[in-house]
Amino acid sequence: MNLLHLPWLEMAMVVSLIGVPCVGRVHRPERAFHWSIFFIGASFFCATMAWLSYYLGVPAEDLERWGPQTALLGRRVFALDELNAPLVPTVALLHLLTALSTSRSFMRSFSFAWSMTAEAIRLATFSCKEPWVLIALLAILTIPPYAELRNRRRPTRVYVLHMAVFVILLVVGWLAVSLHDGPKAQASWWATVSLLLAILIRCGTVPAHCWVTDWFEHASPGNALLFVVPLSGVYAAVRLVVPVGPVWVLQSIGILSLFTAVYAAGMATIQRETRRFLAHLFLSHSSLVLVGMLLETEMSLTASFCLWFSVVLSLGGFALTLRALEARFGRISLNDYHGLYEHSPALAVCFLLTGLATVGFPGTLGFISTELLVDSAVEANPYVGVIVVAAAALNGIAVVRAYFLLFTGARHHSSLSLGIGLRERIAVLTLSALVLGGGLFPQPGVATRWRAAEELLEERRMRLNAADDRPTPKETSSPNGWHRAL
Repeated sequence: MNLLHLPWLEMAMVVSLIGVPCVGRVHRPERAFHWSIFFIGASFFCATMAWLSYYLGVPAEDLERWGPQTALLGRRVFALDELNAPLVPTVALLHLLTALSTSRSFMRSFSFAWSMTAEAIRLATFSCKEPWVLIALLAILTIPPYAELRNRRRPTRVYVLHMAVFVILLVVGWLAVSLHDGPKAQASWWATVSLLLAILIRCGTVPAHCWVTDWFEHASPGNALLFVVPLSGVYAAVRLVVPVGPVWVLQSIGILSLFTAVYAAGMATIQRETRRFLAHLFLSHSSLVLVGMLLETEMSLTASFCLWFSVVLSLGGFALTLRALEARFGRISLNDYHGLYEHSPALAVCFLLTGLATVGFPGTLGFISTELLVDSAVEANPYVGVIVVAAAALNGIAVVRAYFLLFTGARHHSSLSLGIGLRERIAVLTLSALVLGGGLFPQPGVATRWRAAEELLEERRMRLNAADDRPTPKETSSPNGWHRAL
């Protein structure tokens, strides 16, 4: 046995949980920061080793012999496949870089203990394939953000209302799916509609500017990005809705996501405050991921999975850059020109690089993702392709507008040094390097996303054919179907 045969996936979760009481008992923010970096870094190392063991072909039997840590109800609950294998270390990396880039001005407002608790739950969520366990983890994942708002003495009503509705609809929908043992249209209808609404609420697609903008407004910047940027709602859609949802459900999510993508992109171009600008930019991109996911072809799913990975890295780096700016200048208005380039040129470059990567600038990770999404959308329906291009164009306008307002057009006078710190530089440049590396050498990532798309479509065909005699998705999901839906 070598090191790759250890249960690294479970160890990544356990290390985070062990660090929670250790960090929680430390009262000095600086010491809590150093301890949290140790535990979050160890968790990222374990997640990376789990990723390596999967791609190097370690047999599942070698991991199962470690006993009950992966066995539940006779099946492995936490396991990697083509879909989540790169997502798990990416989520761990996002937590590590967010903690690493926390400035002294944010150390008191950023709870490292709650962040590690959320990391353990999030790693379990993204490595879970058992539906009921996944639903339970998604429900538990809503608790740390609530504690964040309560600790900051911020209003929680909007967040609690939407998350409660999300959890209830998810439970009701999957309960109907579990009890459905025949071709009963009524049971199938209730199940699919409940799951549909749950996913739309969790992703912020419906309502388009309610709980997500409220969350960004009241949460600390670090916890705000960690809760939304990994796109847990999209993962729930992949595991729970896409394999069993009828074609009309997928098309409904796609149409609503198209509307939200354009609407949120348009709203991002007129925002007057950076946090609301970031919230609408996130809403637009998460909706675009859903659009690609629900066109039901190998190319569209590959595009969606590539865009998902791109959003986590590029939008994560973009959010960390805005967080670094807020640590120096407080909440920044987008009404006037601030001229911050001379004080923070590295932040300006990282802001523009990660921002353009989110909209598919050539040479970045988002370019191949956007290109695949546009091609697959045009193949399904030319109107869908036009709307996707319009959303991407509006997002690009919003990013460039924000860059000019923040970094050009005026001179900012300050007697203090406002340059980027070493820890912030490491965090932002790491994500920037990954964004550029994925854009210059996209083939390995695209190949894994293509295999994940094939596995998901095969699972969908098997489930639908086992349920009744309906035609397979390839027979029903055609461009004509999208023409009729639109």
